[in-house]
Amino acid sequence: MDRRTFNRRMLVGGGVAAATGVTSMSLGAVQATPAQAAVVDPPRTAPAGGAVRHLTMYAEKLPDGSLGYGLEKGKASVPGPLIEINEGDTLHIEFHNLTDGDASLHVHGVDYDIASDGTRMNRSHVEPGGSRTYTWRTHAPGRRKDGTWQAGSAGYWHYHDHVVGTDHGTGGIRKGLYGPLVVRRKGDVLPDRTITIVFNDMTINNAAAGPDFEATVGDRVEVVMITHGEYYHTFHIHGHRWADNRTGLLTGPDDPSRVVDTKICGPADSFGFQIIAGEHVGAGAWMYHCHVQSHSDMGMAGLLLVAKADGTVPGYDPSHHTAGTAGEHAH
Repeated sequence: MDRRTFNRRMLVGGGVAAATGVTSMSLGAVQATPAQAAVVDPPRTAPAGGAVRHLTMYAEKLPDGSLGYGLEKGKASVPGPLIEINEGDTLHIEFHNLTDGDASLHVHGVDYDIASDGTRMNRSHVEPGGSRTYTWRTHAPGRRKDGTWQAGSAGYWHYHDHVVGTDHGTGGIRKGLYGPLVVRRKGDVLPDRTITIVFNDMTINNAAAGPDFEATVGDRVEVVMITHGEYYHTFHIHGHRWADNRTGLLTGPDDPSRVVDTKICGPADSFGFQIIAGEHVGAGAWMYHCHVQSHSDMGMAGLLLVAKADGTVPGYDPSHHTAGTAGEHAH
């Protein structure tokens, strides 16, 4: 199987950051038994944050009329590039609007001043041909001066336009101006690859049929799930489960987090989790889809193609499902 290296990401945590650079990571197997512990490398984990990082992002019109974000001119995509930072980091994004209308960059889950809000209401948007620097900040959890506890920034978040089409950006989101943001906490387990799945109205990643994603048995696959549009959906993946908490991973035998394989998601929801591809179930063409049955019937479905070591996917017949690969990022 073709193990593509996807460069539509900006990894700015745990490595050297550049305006359009990519940091690659390769993790060993996990979930070792005591007998294996001496010979199996533990998973790599996120470092402490606190760095000041910079990247450049462009909003562009794509040949099919959709809109996308990219880290280089001519490289915009739907969804936009995966951005990863660590709690404590500050990220400065030099944003260039190459479309023929106003555009912006609005983010969920992290800290920013009003000048980085990305809305028309406070004129933090960008006119055609213009540019602006948006600054996102993050913080670790801790105790406030009054003794109450504040949550940190770690989580599976997202960014999107907030001005195209209407003063609230409805047209930009519908046309593809959105992307994933992952904020990691020190010690979080790092994946081998990350896939982004966006339920946007009745599409997945703005495609009529959901894209297929590729992995090999044993890969640690991270899923970032985002919802936009007018409808509520239920995300479901066959053969795999995750913990319904911040990371999707259980911390130990006493972790009370519910283990699920389906989760309801509505407009602006985002969550994420990690699975070991094929764990306990093996290789195969594992379906993911919206479990609102009429939505699935209308095309809201795709495949996680989990290959054996020789690259084959048992029982997979491409003629029964045709879709592209999109929103996938290898570490």
